Amino acid sequence: MGVMIDNQLQRVAPKAIAAAIEALAARFGNRLITSASVREQHAHSTTWLPAQPPDAVVLARETKDIQDVVRICAPLRVPVIAFGTGTSLEGHINAPAGGVCIDLREMNRILDVHVEDLDCVIEPGVTRKALNEHLRDRGVFFPIDPGADASIGGMASTRASGTNAVRYGTMRDNVLALKVVRGDGEIITTGTRAKKSAAGYDLTHLFLGAEGTLGIISELTIKLRGIPDTIAAAACSFETVEGACNAVILAMQTAIPVARIELLNATQVRCCNAYSKLTLPETPLLLLEFHGSAAEVAEQSKNFAAIAKECGGGEFSWTTRPEDRSKLWQARHDAYWSVRALRPGAGVVATDVCVPISRLADCVVETEADLQRLNLTAPIVGHVGDGNFHCSLLCDVNDPEEMARGEEFMHRLVERAQAMDGTCTGEHGIGQGKQKYMVAELGPEAIEAMRAVKKALDPDNIFNPGKIIPPL
Repeated sequence: MGVMIDNQLQRVAPKAIAAAIEALAARFGNRLITSASVREQHAHSTTWLPAQPPDAVVLARETKDIQDVVRICAPLRVPVIAFGTGTSLEGHINAPAGGVCIDLREMNRILDVHVEDLDCVIEPGVTRKALNEHLRDRGVFFPIDPGADASIGGMASTRASGTNAVRYGTMRDNVLALKVVRGDGEIITTGTRAKKSAAGYDLTHLFLGAEGTLGIISELTIKLRGIPDTIAAAACSFETVEGACNAVILAMQTAIPVARIELLNATQVRCCNAYSKLTLPETPLLLLEFHGSAAEVAEQSKNFAAIAKECGGGEFSWTTRPEDRSKLWQARHDAYWSVRALRPGAGVVATDVCVPISRLADCVVETEADLQRLNLTAPIVGHVGDGNFHCSLLCDVNDPEEMARGEEFMHRLVERAQAMDGTCTGEHGIGQGKQKYMVAELGPEAIEAMRAVKKALDPDNIFNPGKIIPPL
């Protein structure tokens, strides 16, 4: 769980911080903030990782602001940490060595929309909801939906995914090009608006998921999709969580084109009922959404209903009314807050793993058995169409024995996923919290390659130090 963080980083010398702050104050005036409350806000964590605030926060409004921060900080070897909306879950925005946080929320302009080419160019502070509101009347939308109203720059930095990934892919599949401020303040352009290219190294995907450790994204060119003619949402309850998972596996193996398919175990359904005032049966549940023409949606739903029945599913409840669909999916997106309400005062850590789709049922069933054996509560939700699920573990942080059981559960969850040829994180990222699993997952040779890339692009280790790569 990483309550104690040992990243072997020394704090920057006070003289270097003082010199950086003096220069930044001269450049940015009241857009440089050093108050304790604002610094704490820029290191808050929705997990058990302790907050490690920066020494100062700069409010950026344009690319040149990012460049100037880097040019001031780099010679002093003062760390620079990019901040979007602060919704990440693995300590990505902590400043373990101190340094300067660049808040990118005011870089929120939509620079260009090319409906005919299904792409647009935006600044990193644009949030997904703001973008889709802007696009709504033009017949297109941006499909990546991690739940939180995250900034799209942050979503790119953590290679985010979400409920629509089974049909539309992840951020990896929906970014065409980036502009990135590198360690000397100059700008790297990683690609063009062309849908494919064989020109040189794939720098775009190098920076996607780099969590701000290789440079700071200042502009994104992203794909858009046409709004479907018909969207239908459905809910189907199952006798067992294994049956629900098996229905997902069969649906994926038979290539039913589901847009969204989400699993909620019985505990999570109970939380959602209480928090969102629903009346769903408190048994394992699948939430689905189908996109296409009316005929396509009808055919898809019919085929899935047959699979669900075979796997112990009950009757489907369907809706195409936007307000009904929104209520259902809002309940899913509010899952984290519904879990907090289940045990007020308890600490919550949200974690995720991802396994090959054929091992999904095995992994979820064994995880639930572990929770029962360890006498722990961790409601489960999942973007199960691609084998990804989340546990929100509740523990009394003042109870060492319960915390030890929680630590054991989290460790076993990751080891189980990796043993099934899966990953320690499908979409939350590594940050500080999951560094310790990197060598087991990828091998020491891959980690050395990552260190070499980091050294080449960030020789002074100023960009978000202490993240992703485990310490030597």
